[in-house]
Amino acid sequence: MFERKAYGKLLEWKAGRGESAILIEGARRTGKSTLAEAFASNEYATSLIINFETAEYEVKDIFLHYRSDIGEFFKYLQAYYGTSLAERNTLVVFDEVQQFPIARSFIKQLVADGRYDFMETGSLISIKKNVKDIIIPSEEDKLNLGPMDFEEFLWACSNPQLVELIRESFELLKPLPEALHRRAEKYWREYLLVGGMPQSVQAYISHNDFGRADKEKRRILDLYREDIMKFGRDDASRATAIYNAVPGQLAKHEKKFTFSAARAGARYREYAGAFFWLEDACMVNICRNVTDPGVGLDLTLEENNIKCYMGDTGLLATQAFGDSEKTNNELYRSILFDKLGVNEGMLVENAVAQQLRANDRKLRFYSARNDAKREDTMEIDFLIVREYENAGLKSRVCPVEVKSNKNYGVKSLDKFKTKFGKRVGTRFVLHPRPMKVEGDRVYLPLYMAHLL
Repeated sequence: MFERKAYGKLLEWKAGRGESAILIEGARRTGKSTLAEAFASNEYATSLIINFETAEYEVKDIFLHYRSDIGEFFKYLQAYYGTSLAERNTLVVFDEVQQFPIARSFIKQLVADGRYDFMETGSLISIKKNVKDIIIPSEEDKLNLGPMDFEEFLWACSNPQLVELIRESFELLKPLPEALHRRAEKYWREYLLVGGMPQSVQAYISHNDFGRADKEKRRILDLYREDIMKFGRDDASRATAIYNAVPGQLAKHEKKFTFSAARAGARYREYAGAFFWLEDACMVNICRNVTDPGVGLDLTLEENNIKCYMGDTGLLATQAFGDSEKTNNELYRSILFDKLGVNEGMLVENAVAQQLRANDRKLRFYSARNDAKREDTMEIDFLIVREYENAGLKSRVCPVEVKSNKNYGVKSLDKFKTKFGKRVGTRFVLHPRPMKVEGDRVYLPLYMAHLL
């Protein structure tokens, strides 16, 4: 199993010693079951993993008829699986729990019983679909597992030392030596194309072949489209249109989503449900405009002024260049070495959005147009809130600009500072160059986006 940051969060949960169960949820194919199995194996003396996608009728029958007597319930469950479970040192995993919601409704009693720890896994789309007839247990913590971020990608590539050096460079605001900067840049460009879906990463690392990774990503994209049609209900056709339109929207200089791209004459109110469904299923990441930025970003949120990113940048790369049955390996290499002339900004901005979401940041941006007052016209790619050293470590809104080319301007950052004054903290530029600091403006290499 690849090293995942979520493992540390599971260790924190385990330290609570049975106060709650934990549900690992997220998009399909992000490695939820693999993480659960590894944690069970590594951290407990014994474990029992029940996959409700393949569980026999006899197993489900035990859940149906013995919930009133937990002692009998566990006796028959252990007999069926031919195992003996150690009290207070066993993890019971309900894998793909959305396939059998009754098991999830039983969590309250199982946690109260206290003899074992309990974990559940399930994909968000089908979890939400299958809860209407059960009571959601309050004794259930949730952990969202998304695609691997860039740091996890480096771990997978057996580069833990580079991970630590990048972190140290960021914390000290001291540039990496040129050789290490070039090395980190190389891995970042690979990450743009491979992405963070574990199957894609595994295929690439095992064979050093973008084509193998592309094949895995195509399978995932096909699965996602099938899921949209299967679970999307009234929003299925609109959600499909949005999902297919994302690469074209991100390829534009102005990346705000134009609803007519989904259908001529379309309006947000017609597609609001489809956007919510796609975001809720973690297939896309929605970035919303803030009209009057401050520490409380969501106080002036515009729901209908959005940018829509793919949940994984590797999937975006395959969808963008997937107009034939397979993406040629040479095409990937041309993109990797910047010889194709594609709009790399599409991939770079999507990857930054992915890193921010991996840090549990909501995606927010600022866009304003004033033809009568040009100094008020500006576009800021992302807004985050961070402590600001020049304000006694009080929180301030920090604008983040993403640049895919080495030649660029930062007029919008300067305008933003002028307009909002003391509300503004550090201004960040993510660019394909080494780090540099100019007052409260910090230029970071793109490969440091996961640290914001």
